[in-house]
Amino acid sequence: MDKRVDLHVHTTSSDGTFSPAEVVRLAKKNGLSAIAITDHDTVNGIEEAQAAGREVDLEILPGIEFSTRYQGAVHLLGYGIDRNNEELSTALEGIVRDRDSRNRKVVEAMQQDGLNISYEQMQARFGEVIGRPHFAQVLVEFGLAKDVPDAFRRLVGKGMRYWAPRTTLSIERCIELILHSGGVPVIAHPFEYGYDPSNLDSLIVYCMDHGVRGIEVRHPSHTKEQMALLESLISRYSPHCLMTGGSDFHGTIKPHNFLGQPEIPYTWYERVKEAIATPFPYQL
Repeated sequence: MDKRVDLHVHTTSSDGTFSPAEVVRLAKKNGLSAIAITDHDTVNGIEEAQAAGREVDLEILPGIEFSTRYQGAVHLLGYGIDRNNEELSTALEGIVRDRDSRNRKVVEAMQQDGLNISYEQMQARFGEVIGRPHFAQVLVEFGLAKDVPDAFRRLVGKGMRYWAPRTTLSIERCIELILHSGGVPVIAHPFEYGYDPSNLDSLIVYCMDHGVRGIEVRHPSHTKEQMALLESLISRYSPHCLMTGGSDFHGTIKPHNFLGQPEIPYTWYERVKEAIATPFPYQL
């Protein structure tokens, strides 16, 4: 069997339900040879994952997933980053402070509706990086939603009762942070943003012009036709454009995203590692 990888994995360090070590053990059980830890706006799970990876002989690629803004929300994956980079650490501290302010507003709204919850309880349970999936979980437990997707649709989705805006960094700044920390920027799940074909094309070209070097082609939210279209377009954007993919695994929060699916060949991972090892601008 050909070696397989998963280049989009979340842990309890952001909004996943499996610890970094648990994710590593599951990846090994599922027959994977390498995974990328790409938690939202944090690098806190990487060290634990790497330690667990050494124990079970699984390669761990340090990564991150940034929430950014272009014309609307866009996510960027950063592969091969130096988690100790000072510029990156300072930026992530600012993101945490902004999330903290947003989250406290959500908790206040819940308290006003008589829910017995405090922000300190949320922090004790979910840690430093608290996101909407965590609030969705709590609302399910309070009996206000039947499951996490239902909570998103009616309660924590944009404009809903338990939603509050947060400040996101520009896409240019996030690309810069990834590059300055030695990483490779990649556009995450490009068909999730609701762009029509021309706007999606403009997004990709703009990102490539500003230092992005890859596109997440294979993702659970993409149809087979969409994945095939992206693969066919890759060479049009750049002969060196990387193809990546992954499960966007979150554990029970996204129960239909299975670690290791869709299948990602090890050769894609090797090309990402080559790009990481090559000073920007990359010449693969």
